[in-house]
Amino acid sequence: MAIFRSSKANDAERRGPDWVQPQLIVFDFDGTLADSFPWFAAELNAVARDWGFRQVTDEEAARLRRLSADAIFRQLQVPRWKIPWIARDLRRRMTRDIARIALFEGIAPLLSRLAASDRRVAIISSNARENIRAVLGPELCAGIDAFECGAALNGKAQRLKRLSRRTGVPTAAMIYIGDEVRDIEAARRAGATAGAVAWGYNCESVLCARAPDRLFQAVTELSEQLLGEPVPDQPTEGGDAARR
Repeated sequence: MAIFRSSKANDAERRGPDWVQPQLIVFDFDGTLADSFPWFAAELNAVARDWGFRQVTDEEAARLRRLSADAIFRQLQVPRWKIPWIARDLRRRMTRDIARIALFEGIAPLLSRLAASDRRVAIISSNARENIRAVLGPELCAGIDAFECGAALNGKAQRLKRLSRRTGVPTAAMIYIGDEVRDIEAARRAGATAGAVAWGYNCESVLCARAPDRLFQAVTELSEQLLGEPVPDQPTEGGDAARR
């Protein structure tokens, strides 16, 4: 399967006859819209101490970006029965620290422009709805057609199918854009187009190995494909910027 990377040089090719604008654009949240990996890496050892799994060095935490979610749990020697409880604890901790989580640079204007252009947008995430809404704020939330939150780590394919029933949009007419291998796999299982961003939890080489249908290397490239125009540069407050 070809991977269509975004760049101005090959714009005609990547948005050519095989590219049909989706009826519903579905985003993952953490690592795709929100720059939460630094928080996750900083919090990981505290969670490990509380839940009795192996702690990691800063160097090891960075290497986790090359692993799938399942591989990370195996690497950290986490029993599978603990995973749902750990995920719930991470959501609770993020609620406590929500002021530390910011959107990637360019995401807010992108979402605003998608709403202004009447594009249908949804979010599927294993994070809690209240966390997502707190980071987005009321204005951006108003432009989101549907939220499917609190999904099990490997339950996003079912959420995509449920979203299809809620919105009346076939999964084949959706693109699911995420930052992890499990997001690509979920899109495939649900029959949606698999989009991947190169600035999130999994590194680009790992994503490329799973051959997503669309690979976005910068936030501006999301705008170029989804709207046909770049998002103008805007100053941002806090948080690390996505690659651009």
